[in-house]
Amino acid sequence: MKLSIIIPVFNEEKTIVEMLKRVEKLQLSSLTKEIIIVNDGSKDGTTEKIEKYLSQTKSSIKLYNRPKNNGKGAAVIFAIAKAKGEYIIIQDADLEYDPDEIKKLLAVLKTKPNAIVYGTRLKRLPHFSKEESRMQFLIHYLGNKFLSLMTSVLYGQWITDMETCYKLFPTKIAQNMILRAKGFEFEPEITAKFMKQGHKIYEVSITTTPRGYEEGKKLHTVRDGIKALWTLGKYRFVE
Repeated sequence: MKLSIIIPVFNEEKTIVEMLKRVEKLQLSSLTKEIIIVNDGSKDGTTEKIEKYLSQTKSSIKLYNRPKNNGKGAAVIFAIAKAKGEYIIIQDADLEYDPDEIKKLLAVLKTKPNAIVYGTRLKRLPHFSKEESRMQFLIHYLGNKFLSLMTSVLYGQWITDMETCYKLFPTKIAQNMILRAKGFEFEPEITAKFMKQGHKIYEVSITTTPRGYEEGKKLHTVRDGIKALWTLGKYRFVE
């Protein structure tokens, strides 16, 4: 069985090579890996660093360079259509999520084949690694908790971390969906559609190393939070 690991990338020259090393190093005993990078119009040195890495390592990673930045959602949807594995998981290009945590999500499939599994960061209080970022991370934490609560209320299924990057799901389910999100509203859209189709989402606790805006974080808590809330409501009552 094959796992397709989708890596959307936009201006991640500082972390992309290390992330690719970690993803390729990931050992999955019963699965083979397909790694798909969608370089979404990066304007820094990301493109050159990826191409140099692939050339030097003769890696089998599939790279798609898109000339224009269309957003994380658009990049992931593009990659979903290209995926050949039986399952898909999304991996951010920064170092916030450690690929070794993917094993925790895959473990659920041993007893629940064809399950949809999310890696939740929110079954515990956040760890504030930097004093100056304490308020920023707290606001993001509370905003995510609120959006997860609204997801649970609207769709009748309890979930603690709707916004998590780590979403593991059968490829055929996603490829049969009509997904429209271009930006970070991809997270509520695909979650809403999983739930509306009657799929149960299982959660496992994961550990992450949050990064701040000064380190390149792109999610804007208020602006993207409003979009996420709108998306949740729209797909609950419209489609």
